[in-house]
Amino acid sequence: MTHTMLKGSNIPLDTTAVRAVLRWAPGADVPDVDASALLLADGRVRSDEDFVFYNQPRHPSGMVRHLPKKRVAEGLTDTIEADLGGLDAGVERVVLAASADGGPFGLVRDLTVLLYDASAAAAADPIAVFPVAAETGRETAMICGELYRRGETWKFRALGQGYESGLVGLATEFGISVDDGEPDGVAPPAPEQPAVTRQRPAPTAPPAQSPPAPEPSAVTQPTPRPPAEPPAAPAVPPGPGYSDGAWAPAAQPAGSGYGYPQVPPPPTAPPQPVPGYGYPQPTQPPQPAYGYPPHPAYGYPQQAQPVAPPLPDPSFTLPPQGPQFQKR
Repeated sequence: MTHTMLKGSNIPLDTTAVRAVLRWAPGADVPDVDASALLLADGRVRSDEDFVFYNQPRHPSGMVRHLPKKRVAEGLTDTIEADLGGLDAGVERVVLAASADGGPFGLVRDLTVLLYDASAAAAADPIAVFPVAAETGRETAMICGELYRRGETWKFRALGQGYESGLVGLATEFGISVDDGEPDGVAPPAPEQPAVTRQRPAPTAPPAQSPPAPEPSAVTQPTPRPPAEPPAAPAVPPGPGYSDGAWAPAAQPAGSGYGYPQVPPPPTAPPQPVPGYGYPQPTQPPQPAYGYPPHPAYGYPQQAQPVAPPLPDPSFTLPPQGPQFQKR
């Protein structure tokens, strides 16, 4: 007959060989769960050897053992097996605990303790079934139940007590020195009592080969930036004067002249090539210079400028002439 138990309830056991199976539904975001057992005398362990878990799977007496995990149709299982009749008389309780790796128990689905008669056939129904539920969801360690003495018999009690301090906090409460590599405020182990190292066994799968180191690539030199061009000088209208041998009046801005039409500047003559030294130079046409004769070029003959004939003086009269010039 299978007993479906509630938190705090207990049942007597008709056998001293029991197997406590911890079962849960795995998933992508579900933490892994580990089962463990603590053998207590007067409420505390006698040494660290009374803590049975995956890194210390067998008690020195051989009466309490941690079995490997298995995958079943309902999920994953982790198992503690105990021969209660062969335990030392000083052991009063065997605490069945669980710890979550990778998150709190609030993320673990369908966590259940199934208690079997270890001497019965493997297909026998469990003695008791206890669905374990986290109270706050932040617990990372749980006391699922306990096997305890009552006179000459043993009983099983369903507990479901959670610890947010994890397996370290649970174990140190019962006198275990746990070195978890975390600054939890756990007291260091006593010199005469070795600490239990909280490490998982190495995986059985072969380690993945590391990829080959990438070949060093050629260093790409940065392309030099072109020098910045100097800013262009502001445009200044030229004043009057000679430019390429031609007279150029001062540039007048648009709209000036006080109402007089503006005379467009004469077209600029194309630049003349500069001959080399020793070659004859082409003569330049004379340019007017506002009433002044052109300035002679140094060393070159100048072309004569035409002179306008003087106008006759209207007050001019001829002097008296001889008879040969008079009219008859």
